[in-house]
Amino acid sequence: MSGEPTLFDLTGKSAIVTGASRGIGEAIARRLAQHGANVIISSRKIDACQTVADSINDAEGRDAAHAIACNISHKEELQRLVDETKSTIGPANILISNAAVNPYYGPSAAISDEQFDKILACNVKASHWLSQMVLPDMQKKKSGAIIIISSIGGFVGSNLIGAYNISKAADLQLARNLAVEYGPDNIRVNCICPGVVKTYFAEALWKDPKIEKMMTEKLPLRRFGETDDIAGAAVFMASSAGKWMTGQGMIIDGGALISMGGL
Repeated sequence: MSGEPTLFDLTGKSAIVTGASRGIGEAIARRLAQHGANVIISSRKIDACQTVADSINDAEGRDAAHAIACNISHKEELQRLVDETKSTIGPANILISNAAVNPYYGPSAAISDEQFDKILACNVKASHWLSQMVLPDMQKKKSGAIIIISSIGGFVGSNLIGAYNISKAADLQLARNLAVEYGPDNIRVNCICPGVVKTYFAEALWKDPKIEKMMTEKLPLRRFGETDDIAGAAVFMASSAGKWMTGQGMIIDGGALISMGGL
């Protein structure tokens, strides 16, 4: 109706996006800003964050994005990220926990304790920490959306990225737990579970044209994902369009799971 905000309107909302200097995180940040949100661009390297923030501000014609460096493996840096967000654009209404690591490819017998610990710390514990840091302000406002980027790997076994898949399955359960705990405060917590998206993070799975051709010929939609294929779901989950959805994992994979049992 005329004069009323649209379902996807994020005007005045404050969002933190981790791992936002490239890939899926950057695409999500751009779309959140396009729909009216003020966005914190965060990753380890401040220069890369600033480049993305400047590009978003140029595109939107307003001071929509701000850069804050943060290494998600350090709890004190996550707290600083939340504190600086509050002083820069106000308390976060939206959290996109996207940053993740995968330092090991291979069978489970050969993974080191250090590698396993790093995967669980960055991919699970950091999302737990960051959620707990933003939740008190969301509770005060009786409104908030937390979106954790999981993976279709959380639904299948793997002889190459098993520990990563364990962490992504844990993300789904983390979202369910938080959704139950904080639903009474009108805080929604969901996951997005991408398939293979053409990012630097996943280039081991798509960079060889022969492998890409072989694999995508089996996908119903016949292609790997692009980063913007994931961004729309984040806008939906963060906005009033998704106001009755919580504790869920939305699979966006070109049909990989329905046709192949994994990719």
